[in-house]
Amino acid sequence: MKQKVGGKVALILVVLVVSVWFAFFKNVDFFSTLKTRKVTYFMKKPAMVNGVVQPIEKEDAFNLGLDLKGGVYVVIKATPLENNSTETAAITTATSVATTEQAIKPITLETMNILQEIMEKRINGLGVSEPVIQISGEDRLIIEIPGIKNPDDAIRMMGKTAKLEFKLQNEDGTYGEVLLTGKSLVKAEATVDQMGRAQIAFELDAAGAMKFAQITKENIGRNVCIFFDGEMQTAPKIQSEIAGGKGVITGSYKYQEAKDMASILNSGALPADIKIIETRVVGPTLGRESVDQSFKAGILALILIGVFMLVVYRLPGIAANISLMIFGVIVFGAMNFIDATITLPGIAGFILSLGMAVDVNVLLFSRMKEELQMGNTVLGAVDAGFKKAFTSIFDSNMTTLLITAVLFYLGTGPVRGFAIILTIGILVSLFTSITVSRMLLKAIIHLFKIENPIFFGVRR
Repeated sequence: MKQKVGGKVALILVVLVVSVWFAFFKNVDFFSTLKTRKVTYFMKKPAMVNGVVQPIEKEDAFNLGLDLKGGVYVVIKATPLENNSTETAAITTATSVATTEQAIKPITLETMNILQEIMEKRINGLGVSEPVIQISGEDRLIIEIPGIKNPDDAIRMMGKTAKLEFKLQNEDGTYGEVLLTGKSLVKAEATVDQMGRAQIAFELDAAGAMKFAQITKENIGRNVCIFFDGEMQTAPKIQSEIAGGKGVITGSYKYQEAKDMASILNSGALPADIKIIETRVVGPTLGRESVDQSFKAGILALILIGVFMLVVYRLPGIAANISLMIFGVIVFGAMNFIDATITLPGIAGFILSLGMAVDVNVLLFSRMKEELQMGNTVLGAVDAGFKKAFTSIFDSNMTTLLITAVLFYLGTGPVRGFAIILTIGILVSLFTSITVSRMLLKAIIHLFKIENPIFFGVRR
C-alpha cells in the first residue's frame, strides 16, 4: 500500500515539476552557449545603438494569436496556371480579369498543400512566430500572421512568383531564351560584398552547376543576365568558365530586401496563380485589453471559486483549492509544451475547463457528505466518495471530449484552438481532481488526525 501511495506522490511531483518548467522556465536562456527559440524579457541584455541603451521589450510567455497580439489576416485564392510551368505564377488583385480561360492544370489538394508549404516557408523567413496557415475549401488559403510589424512586407512576399531565370544578352540588346531556371537552385542567402553592398549569393545543384559551367564556357565575352520575376537584376560579362555552380546576384538592394529575396527563392516558385481576395490588419490595442480583461476575469473566478469551496466544503475545499492551482500550472505547462497559440476562444476554453474541474470536485465532495451522513468514517467516506463518483465523472468528461474532437476535426483556426485547450483542461482536471485532491485530502486527514465530520461541513 505504501509503495502504491509513494508511486502516486512521485507521479504528482514529476508532473508538477515538469509543468512548472514548461510554464515558467522553458524560454529562459540559462546558458549563453545554448541557442533557444526565444528568450524571456528579464534575461535579455539591453542593446546599444549609437551608444544609446535601448529599452528592453517584454516578450509574451505564450504564443498569442491574431486576436490578442494583432497582425495581418489574408485570404488568397489559387487559380490554375496558364501553362504547365510552375515558374509562371503571378499575383493579381481582386478586381483583375483573367486573360485566358484555358486552365491546363486544375487546382488539386496536392497543389494547395504545396502552396501552403511554400507560404509557410516565406512567412517564417520574416521571423514570424507561429503563423496560422490553413486550407479553406478547394482553392483558398487563410493566413494569419500575429505580431508582425510590417504587414505590407508580408503581403508583398506572399505574392512574389520567385521565378529565377538566366538569359544571354544579344548584341542588339535583346535577350535570348531561358537557359537556366530556379529549379536548379539549392540555396540562396543575403551577403555583402567587399564594399559593404548587399547581394544574394546562390548555389546550384549538380546538374545546374554543369549547365552553368557549359553556358559560361561557350559564351565568354557575352553578358549573362539574371532575372527575378521578369526584372533583370544584374548582367555581368562572362570573363571565364564559372565552375562549381556558385554565384551572386547584385543590384541596388538594401540588406533586408536581399534577405527577403533570398527567403523567397529558397521557398520555391508558386504552383498556381494566386489572387488576394481579403486583407485585414488587426491592431494590437484591442488584443492587449482583451488579455488583461480575461486575466482579471480568471483571477476573480478563482477567488470566488476558492471562497465557495471553503465555505461549503470546509476541509475538502482546501484540498480542492490547492489542486486547482496545480491544475492551472499543469495546463499552462502543457500549452507551452505543445507551443499552443493562445486566442480569445482558447482563453474561454481554459476558463470553461476550470469550471468543469470545480464540477468534478463538487461531485466528489457531495458523495463524501452523503457517506458521512450515513455514519461512515472520515477516511471511509473519502474512499467511498471517490469510488462512487468516478463513473459519473468519467462518463460526463468523455462525452465532452467527443465534442472537442468533432470541433477540432471540423473547425478551423480559433475553433481548433478552443478545442485543443478545452481538451487539455479536461484531461488535467481529471488528473488533479481524482488523483491530486484525493492524495491531499488523505494527507491532511492523517497529518492532523481529523475524525470529526464537521470539518467536511456535516453535522450528525
